[in-house]
Amino acid sequence: MTARKVIIDCDPGTDDAIALFLALASPELDVALITAVGGNVGLDHTLRNARALVGLTGKPIPVVAGADRPLLGSFIPEPRVHGRNGIGGVTLPDGPPVTPGLGSDAIREVLRAAAPGEITLVGIGPATNLALAVASEPALLDRVAEIVLMTGAWAEGNVTPAAEFNAWNDPEALAIVLSCGRPITLATLELTAQALATPDWIAAQQGRGGACMEAAHTILASVPPSPRLGGRGTPQHDACAIAWLIAPELFTHRAVHAAVDLTRGPGRGRTVIDRWGKLPGPRNAALLETLDAPGFFALLARRIAALP
Repeated sequence: MTARKVIIDCDPGTDDAIALFLALASPELDVALITAVGGNVGLDHTLRNARALVGLTGKPIPVVAGADRPLLGSFIPEPRVHGRNGIGGVTLPDGPPVTPGLGSDAIREVLRAAAPGEITLVGIGPATNLALAVASEPALLDRVAEIVLMTGAWAEGNVTPAAEFNAWNDPEALAIVLSCGRPITLATLELTAQALATPDWIAAQQGRGGACMEAAHTILASVPPSPRLGGRGTPQHDACAIAWLIAPELFTHRAVHAAVDLTRGPGRGRTVIDRWGKLPGPRNAALLETLDAPGFFALLARRIAALP
């Protein structure tokens, strides 16, 4: 089996933490680079968290600092869900030193060294770093096989009635990525609501593995159950994007046209996702629609338990 070479752009974030553990535990993926962006919390926290999570796994993967603000304005954090430090107030050992450079430059550097279609870009935070990379050197896009994004919603948002958090924090960046012409796969709120970690499932992970599983359990236990989803648990948004690359058989999907609202009104950040071909224009994305939740959580538990 040839591992798929990926770059993960993230804003850890409790659910980013679980996604990173899943990615780094999976032989199907060759993680070439992790870039951090502000979002769930400020860049100082997201960068520290990414380094700490990588350090726990023992993987020699460069972690590079990216954008500390969106293309316009500033990021709005979500400490009510992720805590002040982004990982529920959990203290992790400091990770390896940050790799010098700028996130978007580091992404382009990996792409320049790649063969056509060799790299998969995975965005599980605001799309700022990815947009800066693809917009500043579009000739490198032929190196990209697929762009997988945890972003958006085709119905109701989770930060405003219209918008999902990542899309809302930098809609201009998302618009750039959606229009870049490469294959895009979207894990939206409707999909990630099916990846609901219940209190019983979280409790069952205690003591199942090493330091990584202990950290994952403690982080998951810190997250308040989602009122939007009836208080039944916490959706593992970002791990869905990773699971798609590892076990696509867990998902169904359909081709859609996706765009994002860039207005300054109440619709800002809304992803307009045409599931039924009602609008003109090409179908520029694959929308993940359903998830085999038992299979997903079995994969998640098995892989994280295998980490150190």
